Amino acid sequence: MKILITGVCGFAGSAVAEALLERREGISIAGIDNLHRPGSEINRVRLRQRGVKFIQGDIRLASDFEALPAADWVIDAAANPSVLAGLQNTFSSRQLFEHNLASLVNVLEYCKAHRAGLVLLSTSRVYSIPALRSLPLKEGEDAYHLDPNADLPQGASARGIGVDFSTRAPISLYGATKLACEAVALEYAEAFDFPVWIDRCGVLAGPGQFGTPEQGIVAYWINAHLRQRPLRYIGFDGTGRQVRDVLHPRDLAALLDVQMRQDRKGGQRIYTAGGGIANSMSLAQLTAWCDARFSPHPVAADLHERPYDIPWIVMDNTDCERHFGWQPDTSGADLLEEVARHAEANPDWLERSGL
Repeated sequence: MKILITGVCGFAGSAVAEALLERREGISIAGIDNLHRPGSEINRVRLRQRGVKFIQGDIRLASDFEALPAADWVIDAAANPSVLAGLQNTFSSRQLFEHNLASLVNVLEYCKAHRAGLVLLSTSRVYSIPALRSLPLKEGEDAYHLDPNADLPQGASARGIGVDFSTRAPISLYGATKLACEAVALEYAEAFDFPVWIDRCGVLAGPGQFGTPEQGIVAYWINAHLRQRPLRYIGFDGTGRQVRDVLHPRDLAALLDVQMRQDRKGGQRIYTAGGGIANSMSLAQLTAWCDARFSPHPVAADLHERPYDIPWIVMDNTDCERHFGWQPDTSGADLLEEVARHAEANPDWLERSGL
C-alpha cells in the first residue's frame, strides 16, 4: 500500500507515519510539508532516515501536487490546529482559510485523479461552543465533571461527545474551516466515487510534540513546568478545572490502519476519536501530576476570558469500538510519562518549538 501524508513534518503527520511503518509491513509512505513551523526540519530528517519520501511543497499550490507520486490513500494532516488561529496578528483569518480549507481542494483533486482514498483528520472543535458551554457540569475540587443525573443533549452521553452533537455556530473560525472541509470531502467522495473517512480527534499529545500554549498544550505544560517557567490558568475562575481528553498519535495510527483496510461501501463516514473519559484530565490535574513527577511549581490565575474557550469536552469512542474494534491502548499516565522523559532529554525543547 502506498500512502501520502500531507503535513508530514508536523507532530500528527510525522508520528502517524512512524507508527504506521511500525505496524504494517509492505507499505511505502511519501509526505509533503512546507516546513513552515519551527522544528519541522527535525522531523524531516528523522522521517527520511525511516524511509519516508519527503517532498517540500505547499498544498495550497496546485502545481506542487504535480511532483507527488501516486498513492492508494491520503492522510490529510496539514492544518493550522490552533482554535485561536485567525484572531491573532501572527496568522490572519485569510491565511487560516487558505491553509485549512482552500488547500483541501488540491488534496481532493489529487484523490480524484489517482483514485485514492482519503482520511481527513478533523477536530473536536467543530462542535457548537454555546452547546458545549451549556452542558450540565459539576465543579469538582480540581476538574469539571459531566453531571450523570442531568438530561443531556443529543450527541452527549456519560462517555463524552459523539458525532451527533450540535455543530451549530459559533464554533470558531478554525472549527468552521474544519467542518467545511468535512462537507466538501464527503461531496467529492460521493461525486467521484472514492472512499473518505473523517476522524474528529480529541487533543493529540505525545513525545516530540512542539509545545505552545495554543498548539500542543500538554507538551508545553510539561516542558514549562519542568523548567519552572511561568504558567497560567486562563479563565474559568483561574482554577484550571477545564477538561480535555488526550490521545497518543500511535493509537490514532492504529485506527487509521483499520480504516484504510476497509472496503465498506456507504454507511457512517464521520467518527469521534480521542482518549475518552479514561484519558481525560484538567489542567489542574496535569499540574498535580507535574508537581509529583518533578517538583512543585505554582500556577498563576488569569481571570481573563478568551474567545472560544470551553470548560469540558471528551470524545466518545463508542462508534469506533463498534465498527472498527478500536480503542486507545496508551493510558493518560503513560502518555504523560513519555512526554516527561522527552522533556528531560531535550532541555531546549521550548526554544525549538519557537518560544
